[in-house]
Amino acid sequence: MNFLTRRGALSGLMALPLVLVAGKSHAATHQVSIEGFAFSPADLSVAVGDTVVFTNADGAPHTATAEDGSFDTGRLNRTQSGEITITAAGSHAYRCAFHPNMRGTITAS
Repeated sequence: MNFLTRRGALSGLMALPLVLVAGKSHAATHQVSIEGFAFSPADLSVAVGDTVVFTNADGAPHTATAEDGSFDTGRLNRTQSGEITITAAGSHAYRCAFHPNMRGTITAS
């Protein structure tokens, strides 16, 4: 292998990690407000791997608890936030553990 060929091969190998990193998509962060005993937005579309941050603006404590048990923010008092990461595709129904009439859905693809 001559110098120019070897140099070209090394340059190509050195650029490979940049191509792999550039091709990888970055997870997004989505915000859900809890106010007036409701989730806003109540229906949210995300990608698998995205993060959802729930922030309580009510005076009462709330949770965002998946019906299937796949996530739970735990108790969020006024001004507190809790985040979850969506790890599976599909429709994820959730509710407030303290106020079961508060419901929402996260749809992940």
